[in-house]
Amino acid sequence: QVQLVESGGGLVQAGGSLRLSCAGSGHTFNYYAMGWFRQAPGKERDVVGTINWGGYSTYYADSVKGRFTISRDNAKNTLYLQMNSLKPEDTAVYYCAARYGRDGSAPVSGYSYWGQGTQVTVSS
Repeated sequence: QVQLVESGGGLVQAGGSLRLSCAGSGHTFNYYAMGWFRQAPGKERDVVGTINWGGYSTYYADSVKGRFTISRDNAKNTLYLQMNSLKPEDTAVYYCAARYGRDGSAPVSGYSYWGQGTQVTVSS
């Protein structure tokens, strides 16, 4: 059973930084592509960034390009999201997700396994 647990969310001022982590268990972590998604109140869940199973191919939403970095450590079964230059519009619940296979390029519906989410709040 694939289990994903996010951590690292919190309250930060605009311009600040946070690093989210997602610990995976119950599966062979490096057989799965991974992604970070977020959902703000009243909005749909959207992709933030994805990473392939080897960690050498990434994708970012235009809204976070140049500010966020997704990475993974397969030896530690952990996915990361480094968020810099945070803006109030980044406020959302952030979820990590996994999909079996090499390629992380998939919509929300293409991801089968989800964490419980961690709240990120950016104050102005």
